[in-house]
Amino acid sequence: MLWQIIFLVTGILSLIYYSAVCIALKKWDSTFSRFWLATGIVGIAGSALIRLYGMPCIVEAMIGISVCFLLIAEIKIIKGMHRNPLGKRKEHFEEDTKTGSATRWIIVLGAQVRGRKITDSLKRRLDCASEYLKEHPEVHVIVSGGQGKDEEVTEAYAMARYLECEGLDRRRIVQEDVSVNTLENLKFSRNLIADVDTPVGIVSNNFHVYRGCVYAKRAGFKEPFPIPASCHPLLFPNYFVRECFAVWKLWLKKY
Repeated sequence: MLWQIIFLVTGILSLIYYSAVCIALKKWDSTFSRFWLATGIVGIAGSALIRLYGMPCIVEAMIGISVCFLLIAEIKIIKGMHRNPLGKRKEHFEEDTKTGSATRWIIVLGAQVRGRKITDSLKRRLDCASEYLKEHPEVHVIVSGGQGKDEEVTEAYAMARYLECEGLDRRRIVQEDVSVNTLENLKFSRNLIADVDTPVGIVSNNFHVYRGCVYAKRAGFKEPFPIPASCHPLLFPNYFVRECFAVWKLWLKKY
């Protein structure tokens, strides 16, 4: 009976959330939003099957194992989101300046551009970077991202123009405009920085900075630190669960 209720409630809530995500994104075919549609269908169908045939022990075990792996990944993501808040970053910067190894660069990881217009997630990253750069006038920024499908310009170009409109001196902006994923963002950006031993800030949305910093270390940066931007509150569960699968892939795949 308990499993039947769990499956039914999960299914109904997933379908409701699927509708909310589609409305927020203004499209019904977003790749990961289908996860919630599938979860909703499986939940409701599973509830009906459990009522008829009961809950097999092997299914209970599979659900338990999946939840454990999910929690491990989510804990890593959450810890990455809350490392080095703004006050700590300022202290970190000042201490490094005294030792001669100050942060001189931050890297803004690219995200989708619709035509020439930046999306909400990317705007939040750029606003976060702009705030940091205004507080640290010695720091330069690499905006990293190539040109994807349905993008009229490179993500790097769109980001650079946005920061310039925010009042940032274009001489402080370097464009990395050929990468197509997070790892390439960091690998290609590394080639633009002479000293990778100094601390480098990684700017992305809060759910993404853990993976960004891991990739930064794999790309050769000695001391990357996260600068987390916010994300759309309604879409946070969607991004949070999606990122879990990306983290699993990160752990399994070696570079």
